[in-house]
Amino acid sequence: MKIGFDSEKYLEEQSKFILERVRSYDKLYLEFGGKLLFDMHAKRVLPGFNENAKIQLMKKLKDHVEVIICIYAGDIERNKIRNDFGISYDLDVLKLIDDLRNETLSVNSVVITRYDNQPATKVFINKLEQSGIRVYTHKATKGYPSDVDTIVSEEGYGMNPYIETTRPIVVVTAPGPGSGKLGTCLSQLYHEHKRGKNIGYSKFETFPVWNLPLKHPVNIAYEAATVDLKDVNMVDPFHLEAYNEIAVNYNRDVETFPVLKRIIERITGSESNYQSPTDMGVNRISCGIIDDEVVQEAAKQEIIRRYFKTGCEYKKGHVDLETFNRSKLIMDALNLKPLDRPVVEPALTYAESLKTNRPDKTYNQVVAIALDETTYVTGKTGEVMDAPAAAVINAIKNLSNINDDVHLLSPAILDPIINLKRQHLGVGNATLNCEEVLIALSISAAFNPIAQVAMEKLKALRNCQAHSTTILNSSNEKTLRDLGIELTSEAAFSTDSLFYNI
Repeated sequence: MKIGFDSEKYLEEQSKFILERVRSYDKLYLEFGGKLLFDMHAKRVLPGFNENAKIQLMKKLKDHVEVIICIYAGDIERNKIRNDFGISYDLDVLKLIDDLRNETLSVNSVVITRYDNQPATKVFINKLEQSGIRVYTHKATKGYPSDVDTIVSEEGYGMNPYIETTRPIVVVTAPGPGSGKLGTCLSQLYHEHKRGKNIGYSKFETFPVWNLPLKHPVNIAYEAATVDLKDVNMVDPFHLEAYNEIAVNYNRDVETFPVLKRIIERITGSESNYQSPTDMGVNRISCGIIDDEVVQEAAKQEIIRRYFKTGCEYKKGHVDLETFNRSKLIMDALNLKPLDRPVVEPALTYAESLKTNRPDKTYNQVVAIALDETTYVTGKTGEVMDAPAAAVINAIKNLSNINDDVHLLSPAILDPIINLKRQHLGVGNATLNCEEVLIALSISAAFNPIAQVAMEKLKALRNCQAHSTTILNSSNEKTLRDLGIELTSEAAFSTDSLFYNI
């Protein structure tokens, strides 16, 4: 993989800038936009970016930092899923707490925002409290967003409990957007100011990158990643007016800035230091870009990847047609086509060649994996294993220089698993999925040296690109994700079955 980003240089600049901002206050509430851990979007559009850069930065400042995690009660109720992990937001909160503790970072508490005694949320609160986690609940803020007098009063932020914090930097994070991070920061500013403390608010930003051009592919990739939120990049008009300098921001930040500025000024009783929403951000991403050409190409590939993802989400009924059409418009803006993702054509070509053998009511499920810029392997669904499993097996055989005619998996291992599924578990489709095949491979590796050699190559699949001619079920998606394979899929199901498409 070509490198276009220097993560160490970025961390040095970003941490220095945060410390400069902290010096102006007794305490700084730092809202973290994007993913705190495993920021795979940033890793994809900025080759060389450390997906856990934010955690690495926090570790540099660990003696000064504690963390508050926010989650919107409505996201718990509707079981909202974090797509890059395939887990719900509430489970991601638990994972985030574990991950932060493993990095010896201090977790202060969890805040449930817009809480209204929702039943599933009550269960989640109980689970946290039984585990010794402090939990605070915030109801919807009365008067928000327009009635500043009510918002900044005992009827507004005053109704929220005060969260006791002890360190000069309080990081406020969440599983995803719309979780109430900003409201939590402002509520704390209100309570801290009542206690006579000089408190600041800032936002740790990654995208869009304020000092890259508006139409730079990295910034357009941010729009592609947030089509469901209808985020649109724009020139920050407040920054332009205050400094006569072009800065890129996005519509939600620009729209809320006047109200946000008024709220902060009402809380503090003095004029805000911030003249624009860009001022509020701490974003030194551009200083880490060392090869703009590499970064631009990576961002374009991410835009195509997001187009495929949105198409699949539309097919599943998770997003509307407007959202999907918007992702297509973003593609058109850069003259991108689905086939500009190199791994797509080998998958489609192989599937086309299988058309004559297609049974009724099924489709040619084919998965292609790119091992490098010129080497592609494919796998199709057969009687024994499905397409993702076949593609992975073929990939590691190729990487191990094992002849295609050599069978890594003996029928003596595979047949009992198939019989178990069919005869004892009552599974109608007993074809082995990717996880089951890899378990069988690990058993074979115990007494078959060739299988052991192939299995050692699984780690070489990390960061490989793959494409499927149909939407994969959640089990196969998770296995490929765990292997580190970057997957896209055509917006088509492999069967007309409603249940087996889950």
